[in-house]
Amino acid sequence: MKSACTVSKGYNFIPINRLYRERLLFLGQGVDSEISNQLIGLMVYLSIEDDTKDLYLFINSPGGWVIPGVAIYDTMQFVRPDIQTICMGLAASMGSFILTGEFILEAEELLKLRETVTRVYVQRTGKPLWVVSEDMERDVFMSATEAQAHGIVDLVATE
Repeated sequence: MKSACTVSKGYNFIPINRLYRERLLFLGQGVDSEISNQLIGLMVYLSIEDDTKDLYLFINSPGGWVIPGVAIYDTMQFVRPDIQTICMGLAASMGSFILTGEFILEAEELLKLRETVTRVYVQRTGKPLWVVSEDMERDVFMSATEAQAHGIVDLVATE
């Protein structure tokens, strides 16, 4: 029995359930309620299944809605296994927030949400408040190396 599916053009695809069993999760779209609920369910399920093995969340996202993004983020803090985040392509806006994986203190207060997000970025990146606030006023696109220099990611993989 093969573990990959072959389609008519000859490409091999690994069934997504096989990847989930390997504890590999994917955020490959904009953040909305549907993908948020799917990822939350998978994180909780895999945590119940084995809370000693890390989860790996691959992110390629242009960002999206704040509340579903914070729900993903809160679940990452709630489940027992560590969740390693890996950016593969783009992690913009809420995608970059999920990528940081740091602790949120007051996410339930919607009016203070921007302040909380800013604080997390300041804490995680070590950048001054004014720099983070300016960056959050507009879309900022960075290469992997620039994101590392900015303190958003820890490592940049090379071949």
